Amino acid sequence: MPKVGDVLSHHEMCATEGRMLQQGMLFSAGRTHSVILMSRRKNAPYPDRMDEEGRRLYYIGHDAYGNPKKLEIDQPLVTERGTLTQNGLFFKAAKDFHHNGRASIVRVYEKIGHGIWVFNGVFRLAGATYEGDGRRKVCVFELELIETASEIETEEERTDVSPGRLIPTES
Repeated sequence: MPKVGDVLSHHEMCATEGRMLQQGMLFSAGRTHSVILMSRRKNAPYPDRMDEEGRRLYYIGHDAYGNPKKLEIDQPLVTERGTLTQNGLFFKAAKDFHHNGRASIVRVYEKIGHGIWVFNGVFRLAGATYEGDGRRKVCVFELELIETASEIETEEERTDVSPGRLIPTES
């Protein structure tokens, strides 16, 4: 299991998670945690950001896969078949947190170079909004850094608590 700040190849990251990670969001699907792959590099496709204290992350959801006009249409919460997209699954989990108090645990990896990632830590999915960005509506997911093992319910995740703040990467 990586420690916060560990640099990993894409292969190592996938091996850690036990699955191929190609899309930026992977809801738990029966596992103890979900995974988010983010980037704050200059040419990143989404404007992911963190607060000044480095304790809160704002992750932008995903566009409609395979749609040639994906940058012009609202980010989808459901598929054409009516099932929840990854955006929809994360959105529902964030809203459920406010109703039942049980937070979804999310491991966050940040891209720092081609095929190179850093483990940013374990977060609580704390909120979700559907906001206009001037062209369309996008999902904005708010994640809070988990700082103590007692904040995590599963034993597997307790060893991966964060050092108290996110470490900024080069932009």
